Amino acid sequence: MITRDLHAFFDHARGMAADFGAAIARAAFLVAPDGFARAEQSAGDNRYMAQAAAFDPDRASAQHRELHRQLSATLPTVCFAGDPDTPDALFPNNVFATTSSQSTGPRYLVGRMRHPVRQREAEREDIRGFFGQVLGYEEADLSHQPHPCELTGALVIDRARGLGFAGLSERCDEQGARLMHRALGLRATLMFDLAPGEYHTNVVLAVLAGRAALVCPGGFADPAVATAIAGFYAPNGIVLSAAEHAAFAANSIALSTYGLWMSAAAGRSLSPSTQAALASAGFAVSTVELDAIEAGGGSLRCCVGEIF
Repeated sequence: MITRDLHAFFDHARGMAADFGAAIARAAFLVAPDGFARAEQSAGDNRYMAQAAAFDPDRASAQHRELHRQLSATLPTVCFAGDPDTPDALFPNNVFATTSSQSTGPRYLVGRMRHPVRQREAEREDIRGFFGQVLGYEEADLSHQPHPCELTGALVIDRARGLGFAGLSERCDEQGARLMHRALGLRATLMFDLAPGEYHTNVVLAVLAGRAALVCPGGFADPAVATAIAGFYAPNGIVLSAAEHAAFAANSIALSTYGLWMSAAAGRSLSPSTQAALASAGFAVSTVELDAIEAGGGSLRCCVGEIF
């Protein structure tokens, strides 16, 4: 099922057991911020991106190495070299994604990026070779069809239940969402419009190990969608404030059953009520300073590709 109908989706989703696949990844991958700079094409529809003078590539590289070091203490984490011709490549989860479920087996996806500067990332033979030749994953290449579908930037996934939440924008249209739904073998996907000015769903929504969600109502064109998602994950549907939204608190990821990762700025933004709600859901929050990387318009979740 893939639909815009809230009632139909959640009526169906409530019957889904948490047996679709692993709720958390078994490994992660990164791409180094070599040549990190403001990509003007991407800046055209990414309001979070800083002006060129705010980019500090040396600081971004040091922070990225620290991210790699810390994540490696939680799960195996590989890092591919960057490329100065692809200044956004440190956000690889938009371009490459993996799945492994009863419906698909091990598979990797290559997304169709909206901007040419990011389309170049999809042609990387080393990353394709790692998934296809080293890991032996089947390929689902969506990069050469005309519909934008920026993978787990645009599509937030409940891996335990096989549910997708596809926010539509210039980075993902309805057909792109349908292509991702099929390639991932999901049981059900809800499509909805993001608010004007939002470009990726994973900035306004996170599903955490299948048992909690962080939701930013201001990122949804229809607040009823945000309310319904938070309600579905009750009592662990956590509604974030505008300040938490702006600090990338929803751009976070559960990389272990009880471990949640976000940037240090996001962590500092958390209200006492949000901290208490995360603790009640069983999550310990780990943070890494990523202010230099956040100048690029994304945060920790955008940096981390998951290997299932």
